[in-house]
Amino acid sequence: MRIALLQSSGRPGSVVENLKVLDEAAGRAAAAGAGLLVAPEMFLTGYAIGDDIAQLAEPADGDSADAVADLAGRHGLAVAYGYPERDGETVYNSAQLISADGVRLANYRKTHLFGCFERDHFTPGDQPVVQAELGGLTVGLMICYDVEFPENVRAHALAGTGLLVVPTAQMHPFQFVAESMIPVRAFENQMYVAYVNRVGGEGEFEFVGLSTLAGPDGVARARAGRDEELVFADADPAFVAASREANPYLKDRRPGLYGSLV
Repeated sequence: MRIALLQSSGRPGSVVENLKVLDEAAGRAAAAGAGLLVAPEMFLTGYAIGDDIAQLAEPADGDSADAVADLAGRHGLAVAYGYPERDGETVYNSAQLISADGVRLANYRKTHLFGCFERDHFTPGDQPVVQAELGGLTVGLMICYDVEFPENVRAHALAGTGLLVVPTAQMHPFQFVAESMIPVRAFENQMYVAYVNRVGGEGEFEFVGLSTLAGPDGVARARAGRDEELVFADADPAFVAASREANPYLKDRRPGLYGSLV
C-alpha cells in the first residue's frame, strides 16, 4: 500500500480551510497511487489555538468527519487525520481513520498528554490499542507523544499492528524523535511507523517537520524536510511478516521478568 504523508500545519483556526488543504492533498495522493493519506495531529483545527480548541471540537461522527468521508470517497483513498474530539463536556486530542468508501474505521484518543498546554485543554484517553484492517495491514493509531513510550508501541506489536499511524505535532528541540527514535520503534517492533508532523511556527511552538515512514528493518522509506510537502512511501504486508520471522525480539520476550514495569 502506498502511503502519502501530508506534512503541513494547514490554516490554524479554520476548519473550512483545512478541509480544503486536505481535499487538495487527497487529490494529489490519489493521483500518485496512494491508498492512505495521513495528516498531522490536530490538523482540522490547528494545534496552538488556545481556547478555540474547545470551541472547534466536534464529535467523532460530526460534520467534519462527514466532510472527510466525502473527500475520501471522491478521491478513492483512506484518510487518517488529527482533530479535537468533543464527547459531551469532555474534549480529547483524537485521530480518526476513514476508509476509501467513507466508513469510519477507527477513532483514537491520545493517552499521554504532553506538557501543560495539552493537560489544560484535553482529557487523556484510556484505550491504548485502537486498530483497523486496511490494504492487507492491521493499522494502529497513536498520536505524537504516545509513540515515545515503548510499552505503547510494544502493545500494538503484540496485538498484530503492522502499520502504526502517528499524527504528530513534534516541536523543537525534540527532532531526534523523528530522526532516531521512530526508526528504532519500527525495528524493535517489526512494523511500519508513519510519523506525520506539523511544520513551522505556531503560537509558542516551532514544529520541526521531518515526517517519516520507517520500515520494520529500521530504514526510513521516506523523510520530509522542514517545509510543507507531501511525501510517499510503500508499506508491504509481506515484508512485515518476513521481518517478524527473521527478527526474534517478539519471540524472545520473557514477560515473567517484566512485572516491575507495572
